[in-house]
Amino acid sequence: MIEAGTKAPGFSLTDDRGKQVSLEDFAGRKLVLAFYPLDWSPVCTDQLSIYQEVIGEIEAQGAALAGISVDSSFSHHAFRKHLNLTYPLLSDFNPKGEVCRAYGAWIDQVDHANRSLVLI
Repeated sequence: MIEAGTKAPGFSLTDDRGKQVSLEDFAGRKLVLAFYPLDWSPVCTDQLSIYQEVIGEIEAQGAALAGISVDSSFSHHAFRKHLNLTYPLLSDFNPKGEVCRAYGAWIDQVDHANRSLVLI
């Protein structure tokens, strides 16, 4: 995980609607990046559903939330719709895991993101 006080690595990823989303899009706001392994797994489904339950509290603190995994934007779109999520899911698909690695949220042995939160 990146150290507290470290400048957040920039990124530009495709969201679940096919739109490019960059770190700069959140300038002037707090941002919670929720790294998670994979769409559709039981634990990730629970994890992202819990974030949806507390999204009002996150936003009340002036923060935005975005999920990041290595799944495609197409998978994210279906997953987000299935769970009725109101926050974006960003695809770290190509090159696979580049942003996850930059934030220290990568597990080489399983080839996907570690479950972790980063507050920017």
